[in-house]
Amino acid sequence: MAKHLFGTDGIRGIPGEYPLDDATLERVGLALGEHLVSQGAKGARPRVLIGRDTRESGPHIAERIACGLRSSGAEAVSAGVLTTPGVAWLVSREGFAAGVVISASHNPYHDNGVKLISSSGMKFPDAVEADLENLILSANGAAPAKGRKETGSKMRAAGANGNEKLHEDYLAGLREAVFPGAKLAGMKIVLDCANGAASKLGPQLFRSLGANVTAMNDTPDGRNINAGCGSLHPEGMQKRVVETGAALGVAFDGDADRAIFSGASGKLVDGDGVLLAAGRYLQSTRKLKGSVIVGTTMANLGLERALEKSGLKLARTDVGDRYVLEEMRRIGANLGGEQSGHILFLDDATTGDGMLTAVKLASLVSIAGPLDTLVADMKVFPQKIVNVQVRSKPPLESLPEVARALKEAESALGNSGRVVLRYSGTEPLARVMVEAERAEDVKRWTEALASALRTAIGA
Repeated sequence: MAKHLFGTDGIRGIPGEYPLDDATLERVGLALGEHLVSQGAKGARPRVLIGRDTRESGPHIAERIACGLRSSGAEAVSAGVLTTPGVAWLVSREGFAAGVVISASHNPYHDNGVKLISSSGMKFPDAVEADLENLILSANGAAPAKGRKETGSKMRAAGANGNEKLHEDYLAGLREAVFPGAKLAGMKIVLDCANGAASKLGPQLFRSLGANVTAMNDTPDGRNINAGCGSLHPEGMQKRVVETGAALGVAFDGDADRAIFSGASGKLVDGDGVLLAAGRYLQSTRKLKGSVIVGTTMANLGLERALEKSGLKLARTDVGDRYVLEEMRRIGANLGGEQSGHILFLDDATTGDGMLTAVKLASLVSIAGPLDTLVADMKVFPQKIVNVQVRSKPPLESLPEVARALKEAESALGNSGRVVLRYSGTEPLARVMVEAERAEDVKRWTEALASALRTAIGA
């Protein structure tokens, strides 16, 4: 069954509009609760942890979902403002039946979303999401009655200290992820918190490890999340690193499931650089499983070449952290991720975690020296992506003009470049990606392939 509500990263939309209208949100909570009750022991009341980022629409969305959960017989427990991976970590370790995250990640404040997390700390299997969607969309699936009296008007916070207890449990887990022998005491670190879910937790984590923290974009007002800051706009962080003489800069996105970095020079280091530095270190300590790192089709050819020099292999998947995770589990790898900074350390967590990645990189700098040096030998190949509007999506190999242009490009580039042609999974677009040693070759072949696509199937 094709899913209509759940995309690769949950349900996304504009608050107040379908599918983030009150009735649908309550049905999401109701469907999740009914599923959990049906799977649990007789008489058991499943607990569901709900966390959110700093968007102004978050509290209302969380309460509507909690309303649906309570109507099903489940218990909604508030984690307050917490990162997406923080919710996943707590769900998998503290006995929750499921988790709900209210966030639209790196999107602007006027967007929001709902992500459901299973008791394992990972997203629910596709088949379960399809069943939940069926319940939500069913004409007979009644949402909770508007006037219904409920037990408690607000979500409960677990533990004597409420949210602080949950947050501290998560931070304690992150502190345990420091590489052995690393000393972060006194290290100067700049944190761009994107005015998001890491605004309080990020500085709190690194200060508890003894680091000298300069925090920026850590005063969320409900509307400034990701606004000209964070992982999509790291320029301010890079500048502050140089100004303060910091050893490391970190830029999170709104829900802190990703992070990108700056070395002391202010040079940006994306997810490819993180995979290289972390992969080599894990290899040196015999902790890298299978001598393989999982990336996507968008991982730069420079990463692949640098890994090869170290005797490591890059396994590529389709774009999307879910595909990276699936491949990691299939081949038994414990390190993988995306150029965007979404990195998975599977020995430590079930999902990508920007704060975990930051702890690992800070540890690495403490042990092995400047980040700039750790990635200095990775030559980043020029890369360009062109999107072509298409009227249909036939198999690309069935289009003679496109097949001919692709063959010419691959023949001309040889081992000095790479071409990726694929359709968007959600839009009427074909994507052309060309990577080569010379920028002029990138320009030439992206234009040639895009032209061939427009001629064959352009909208």
